[in-house]
Amino acid sequence: MLPWFQNKFPLYLAPMAGVTDLIFRRICKELGADVMVTEFVSAEGIMQADSRTRKYTEFTDEQRPVGVQLFGADGERMGEAAKKVVDWKRPDFIDINFGCPVNKVVARNGGSSLLKDCPVLASVAAGVAKAVGDQVPVTAKMRIGWDEKTINAVEVARILEDNGMQAIAVHGRTRAQGYGGEANWEVIDAVARAVSIPVIGNGDISCGEDLVKRKSTTAVSGVMIGRAAMQNPWVFREAKHFLETGETLPSVPLEERWLLVLRHCRLAVESARYGDEKQTLTAMRSRLMSYCKGFPGARDLRQRLCQVASVAEVEDLAAFSIGQAELAEVEPVF
Repeated sequence: MLPWFQNKFPLYLAPMAGVTDLIFRRICKELGADVMVTEFVSAEGIMQADSRTRKYTEFTDEQRPVGVQLFGADGERMGEAAKKVVDWKRPDFIDINFGCPVNKVVARNGGSSLLKDCPVLASVAAGVAKAVGDQVPVTAKMRIGWDEKTINAVEVARILEDNGMQAIAVHGRTRAQGYGGEANWEVIDAVARAVSIPVIGNGDISCGEDLVKRKSTTAVSGVMIGRAAMQNPWVFREAKHFLETGETLPSVPLEERWLLVLRHCRLAVESARYGDEKQTLTAMRSRLMSYCKGFPGARDLRQRLCQVASVAEVEDLAAFSIGQAELAEVEPVF
């Protein structure tokens, strides 16, 4: 069994394109996330030694255990790409993306499109597992099916187990659902009971109560938290506290939330991953709006965040927001 499952119920930060970069993973790790997975990386980009693609494989030792997630549809090429990543970075595991619903990935036969083609899915899993051998374990992330009429998660999970996967994360929605509707935890539970490897449940985990419910009513070995962490990266700390004590932590004060937002902005500018300060803040606007859901005056705040181009502008908005909240003597609701 993978070491992070031994006597533990790990909390994963879900890989999310454009969100779970090096800096956000660092923040979530500090706040209690146990296992990290990079944003998905194109296997073909790795094979072409594309410098932009290679950036997505970056992580620090403090973030371990961490996996690099690959997508593609050619088992042999995927295997070669995985070997390159292992040689570069020595991640704790390689993860294969069989779940992404985005059209540009599906159109290239990647992500959730392979749920419709189990022979190709099997060849991809086997190709990667064979290529990396005993160097690192290989895991997979999948959805429960292409649509409601073709929910085949149990069948797919057994194929993945038979082809060398050592853990499977299951997002409880179909590709057709995207991120709408509710996650189907009955199917996730069925998958966990059908295979002998750890299954990580993913979908609608936003607090400690959700975590305890899924831990106690399903056979999953861990959970994966995605969109809830975008708004509230403290969710990992809060969920662990509830799991251990049955108590809900007080809401994080508005000032502390803004301090984290500003820290994220400054770290992003320092990293220069998205370019200069203006380019960085432009790229971060949607992230900032996620952080600020539930803040006092959130609607007006989001409109202003849509236009920020410097850290100083965010600092001004933070000072204004905190000042307005103090005047109104209200707490943000989460």
